[in-house]
Amino acid sequence: MKREAYLQRIIDAYAVHSVVAILGPRQCGKTTLAKMFVATMKDQSQVHYFDLEDPTDLEKFRQPKLILSELSGLIVIDEIQKLPDLFPLLRVLVDQYPKQRYLILGSASRDLVKQSSESLAGRIFYLELSPFAFFETHDLKPLWLRGGFPRAYLAESLTASNDWRKAYIKTFLDQDIPNLGIHIPALTLRRFWMMLTHYHGNIFNASELGQSFGIADTTVRRYLDILAGTFMVRQLPPWIAKINKRQVKSPKIYFRDSGILHSLLDINDDQALLHHPKLGASWEGMALEEVIRNLQVDAENCFFWNVHGQAELDLLVFHGGKKLGFEFKFAAAPKLTNSMQTAIEILELDSLKVICPGKEDYPLAENIRVVGIENLLQVQAKSII
Repeated sequence: MKREAYLQRIIDAYAVHSVVAILGPRQCGKTTLAKMFVATMKDQSQVHYFDLEDPTDLEKFRQPKLILSELSGLIVIDEIQKLPDLFPLLRVLVDQYPKQRYLILGSASRDLVKQSSESLAGRIFYLELSPFAFFETHDLKPLWLRGGFPRAYLAESLTASNDWRKAYIKTFLDQDIPNLGIHIPALTLRRFWMMLTHYHGNIFNASELGQSFGIADTTVRRYLDILAGTFMVRQLPPWIAKINKRQVKSPKIYFRDSGILHSLLDINDDQALLHHPKLGASWEGMALEEVIRNLQVDAENCFFWNVHGQAELDLLVFHGGKKLGFEFKFAAAPKLTNSMQTAIEILELDSLKVICPGKEDYPLAENIRVVGIENLLQVQAKSII
């Protein structure tokens, strides 16, 4: 599947920046996307590819300045998180050799690869590559059940998809986390990850989870930061409005890939999903991720809002100079609520869309509209493609 929207963003980024970083979870298609971009270049002799998971390439980088300073054109470095000390050197090289362009790929967020933001400020563009989204597949049902990881989504059968996801979870815990220099027993992190499934779509309570797990609040937050930094979990921060009311100040937690959530919950087919207690939360998380991906907004511009016992908003997005509100209702025909009216008034939203399954589309009040998830995503997909 050719990922045209992401390819165009890379091309546009090089008009301004010397370094483009493609960040995303393992196996989401970063290497494939990089090779697609390389294939668009006219002079292939000006492309140099290094994979730091390859022992031979890793050995070459014992003296990185010596090897990189002799190159020109596009230099691709895959699995950059294995050598985070490269970032200060890249800053020197792109300043000294203006004909060099770097495409770096990593399976950890900017927060886990801290040197990049500090060393390459003003020189680097971050592109977060997610697993497949609706604007690429145009088929929501298998995307929800299987998730968007290419090998899970494109698997020949549901059984093969389930097997791949279970193997992915094991490899992530046994190999990927230790390779980031994080030393937590795989069984411990797996137990924490599974306990986190019960918080999917809910406000995170570190104290409650710490008591259940038998660890300190600080350790709970560290484990959560690790899963967020490796793109497994989204911590949706609260928006604090300027009002004289008690507002929620803890983040909400969402699994970023519904297929991974389903594997951890042992949901293996449509029937198991439809009869599972987390059905509504699973759908809400999938829909929320799709809205964010299709709008192509950064995490820094996404929030939720909650006034204790009075009003709430599932998703608040700052996009194109507007404040957009989204409520997610796993219901056939959502109705207007006092909470919706309070949210649009206090937050001064430009619009509030109530997202539901199917293809509904009707107004509830001024600037409040029910929209079926597929209708909304179809419209957004056209603007992306």
